[in-house]
Amino acid sequence: MKTVIAIFALLLPSTQSLAAVPDCSGPERWPTSMAFVELKNAGITTNDELDFDKTRTVRLASEKIGKDLYRQIHLVTFTQKSGETIKVITNNDASNEECSMSSVEVYIISTHLGEQLPPNPSLKR
Repeated sequence: MKTVIAIFALLLPSTQSLAAVPDCSGPERWPTSMAFVELKNAGITTNDELDFDKTRTVRLASEKIGKDLYRQIHLVTFTQKSGETIKVITNNDASNEECSMSSVEVYIISTHLGEQLPPNPSLKR
């Protein structure tokens, strides 16, 4: 029994040092909500145009930048009722207490390489 307690005591500090990374990737969470607000304020979409049930948010990266403070990057995909998608990358700071430790920077992704692009007459090939 003393051996089990000793092993547990040795493992306990190492498990406590592994802080959980905040999960801010839900469609109702801070990065997604603020991305929608930015798109709406820019006149890119409206509440009536989006199918909110199809909104997807994926955390791409999370870097610890301080005690219980993480910089997080998310890919947010909004699907319009027309079927078209609007994709954005968000950047914000989060903690285990709350996802809104900073404002959210929003970058619209206009094109992914590999997608078929419309012809651009100004580009000479």
